[in-house]
Amino acid sequence: MIDSHCHLDHEPLFKNLDEILKRSKEVGIEKLLTICTTLDSFNKIKQLVKKDDIIYGTYGIHPHEAKNDKVTSSQIIDEISKNEKIIGIGETGLDFYYNFSDEKDQIKSFEEHIKASIKLNIPLIIHSRSAEKQMLEIFNEYKNHNLKILMHCFTGSKKFANSLLDLNAYFSASGIITFKNSVDLQETFKSIPLEKTLIETDSPYLAPVPNRGKKNEPSFVKYTAEKLADIKEISLSDLIKNTTSNFNRLFS
Repeated sequence: MIDSHCHLDHEPLFKNLDEILKRSKEVGIEKLLTICTTLDSFNKIKQLVKKDDIIYGTYGIHPHEAKNDKVTSSQIIDEISKNEKIIGIGETGLDFYYNFSDEKDQIKSFEEHIKASIKLNIPLIIHSRSAEKQMLEIFNEYKNHNLKILMHCFTGSKKFANSLLDLNAYFSASGIITFKNSVDLQETFKSIPLEKTLIETDSPYLAPVPNRGKKNEPSFVKYTAEKLADIKEISLSDLIKNTTSNFNRLFS
């Protein structure tokens, strides 16, 4: 299995990394992608990717932080080019639900990440909340550049998913699909092609059932895998084989 989105730089994961890695390997995780959200976050990620062969990282600024941590595409390219274990750009995107950063700052930051992704030809890890229309408008401006898009912790509508599939996007299922009130999201993931699907924890957040309410960790991705296999009506081994292959293909 691969946890395609976790935050090992956040507590309590960072201070308990040895135990986190041990439990991850015990359930069969072969890669962990730890996701950057701020400039300070990246300082820890550069340390983390050196800790173990299974840890990889990204570089980017979360839309919540767009007003505070401003980066250019050239800065992103420079940082990623220095480290072969930094394999993705993000988490970036748009969040107009909380609006911790104003729309102008979010869009500017998002477009800088997109330009870097085009130049480096590596995936964008996308955060999208209450911004489906604006997200598609921006993606469509760059649709001729063969963007590599990973919709992290996807909770969007089926219509949004279909529009993103036209852009060759991938979709990552989090522990939210195990929640009782996520019936619509489960139906959406049922409709998304298996070859476009990944799994993640977003740990230490969004722990899946049966651990909902606890601090999440990468080893809990097995519960999301089990639920997604059930939704897809395939065996767990097939689900794991396909989501692993999809990750490796996307991040090549």
